[in-house]
Amino acid sequence: MQDSLHLLRTRRFLPIFTTQFLGAFNDNLFRTSMVLLVIYGIYRNAEQEATFSAIAGGLFILPFFLLSALSGQLADALDKARIVRIVKSVEIAIMIFGAAGLLLQNVPLLLIALTAMGVHSTFFGPIKYAILPQHLTKDEVLGGTGLVEAGTYIAILCGTIFGGLLVHQRSDGSYHAEWAAVGVLAVALIGRVAGGFVPAAPPADDAEIPGYPHRGMDWHIIRASVTLVSATLHVRRLFLAILAISFFWAMGAVLAAQFPPLVKNVFYGDQGVATLFLAVFSVGVAIGSVAINRMLKGRVSARFAPSSALLMGIFVLLLFWLTRNWPASTELVTFREFLRHPLAWAVVLDLLGVAIAGGMFVVPLYAFLTTTVPKSETARTVAANNIVNSGAMVLATLMLTGLVLVGFSVAQTLFLVALGSVIAAWLGWKLHLACD
Repeated sequence: MQDSLHLLRTRRFLPIFTTQFLGAFNDNLFRTSMVLLVIYGIYRNAEQEATFSAIAGGLFILPFFLLSALSGQLADALDKARIVRIVKSVEIAIMIFGAAGLLLQNVPLLLIALTAMGVHSTFFGPIKYAILPQHLTKDEVLGGTGLVEAGTYIAILCGTIFGGLLVHQRSDGSYHAEWAAVGVLAVALIGRVAGGFVPAAPPADDAEIPGYPHRGMDWHIIRASVTLVSATLHVRRLFLAILAISFFWAMGAVLAAQFPPLVKNVFYGDQGVATLFLAVFSVGVAIGSVAINRMLKGRVSARFAPSSALLMGIFVLLLFWLTRNWPASTELVTFREFLRHPLAWAVVLDLLGVAIAGGMFVVPLYAFLTTTVPKSETARTVAANNIVNSGAMVLATLMLTGLVLVGFSVAQTLFLVALGSVIAAWLGWKLHLACD
């Protein structure tokens, strides 16, 4: 039951896993290439770099806030496999623009493509979780969710590494990303092929369950979003789960936005060190996502959520201390030079700890969302979660941008993330009391 790897040998799971893996890989191949190209090859100012990272993160998140209600309705109303094929076809067109932005080093074009990829992920997001209860048995859903989450972060790792490798510096000091442009197009094409093998997942017919009446399509974006969120959050257990996940992603948005500036302007590392940081974080979340399934033995529970959130906060607080005590430098170092520093392995292990605790915290909560509502409502529930999550992430990135502009350092924003983990732990504890 807790050994979920057998799912990778089944058609009811492998195609959606592969499609999600390739989508996450391409997102991060493009985003890493873009961020490294802009920060190391275009901008030369620490404030500009931090502001760009925050704006890029906000633009990617914004479609989740605006369009999740529509995507959730469509996913519950139509065959989810059909939507997968449409979305993956659109990804090819988006990556044509993204590749052009990388080749031309055009920041507005890159940001347009990034926002479009946010729209792409908005429509795919509810499906990757909502399709699991249709294709898996009840005691396989936590394991399947953990594998999807672990696979996503391994894909982030691979996309991050390739994004870092494919942005190269020429002898004249300029940075170029021609191979990254080719890569994002190739992966989009392969992802469309994988999406074609996802088994049919027609709308579930269990709307007669009390408390979950069938709802038709509402194309008014704002009204649909308000209706969807209010209809979901009035259920206490869902309210607590969604708020806990939202705090997690708000903290994650700040950390993700700060990674490149943190590496360059605090640890004085080049793009290789930035890739190392993102890779370590991705591996950590993957480890935590798989470990929590074994700890819970396949049972969907928030039992370990409070301790996981507090542990994450402790590791972030330690990272804050390490940034405060890192010596200043006048030049950037490679990742090999970075690892020779006496405190370097403390930084790496600390990042790994942050990520493992984060994976252990969030995976059971996603499984909880998809297993405690009727199958006809799973995509809407995930979409409502995405709306609240994205709102929290947008607010977090706006707050981060404002703090940077008024003079807050990267280290000081890490301290705020550590404080936020206490709230996430409290919400996890309330959910545990309400449901377990």
